[in-house]
Amino acid sequence: MKTLKLDEPKSLSQRILLRLRQAIIDGEFALGAAISEEMVAQSFGVSRTPVREAMGQLQAQGLVVIRPQVGSFVFTPSADDITALCTFRIILEPKAAELAYRHDRAGTVAAMGAAIARMEQAVAAKDNVAYGRADTAMHEALFTHCGNHYLLESYQLVSGRVAALRTNLSSPIDVVTQASFAEHRTLVQLFERGELNSFEKLMTTHIANSGVTYARVLHIA
Repeated sequence: MKTLKLDEPKSLSQRILLRLRQAIIDGEFALGAAISEEMVAQSFGVSRTPVREAMGQLQAQGLVVIRPQVGSFVFTPSADDITALCTFRIILEPKAAELAYRHDRAGTVAAMGAAIARMEQAVAAKDNVAYGRADTAMHEALFTHCGNHYLLESYQLVSGRVAALRTNLSSPIDVVTQASFAEHRTLVQLFERGELNSFEKLMTTHIANSGVTYARVLHIA
């Protein structure tokens, strides 16, 4: 039998992947921006090989588009992409909420409540990156507490793109208008009270409105 060896907790390419992923989500790289493998390699003080591996994984997550002989770029959604993404979320998120309420209501409420508190702080500070991160945490709580790993894995297919769109497109508006924050707070209250039909209606409207915002900011409506 061959000797089995445990990998390091995180390989170099994985660490690069996680840092680049967060940079894209936080808007350090704008949507559509070019990402130079050479620049990234020099910045991290590594060879281009682990950077290339990380970029390949980011492409698989839909966060990067690699064009052979041209370069690597942060994704830019089309109007059809935004519509499909919002439809996907409208189907999944209310079901995740229903399962989370049954499986771990207290844990979900605690996680969502903590996210709301961070969102409130971000609104006060007009910090769109912090707001985007907290917004993402609130929505993801439904999946991490739903008790169904297949549903969680399905959401993770798009979670990076959703988070990046939030921070780049809607969060700068949300920290100023506060309408989105009010909706999030209502969503948590509806969930806590078990009013899941009302929750689903508001979540559907909330997601659809986010799609309209994305398209408007990108001028592709």
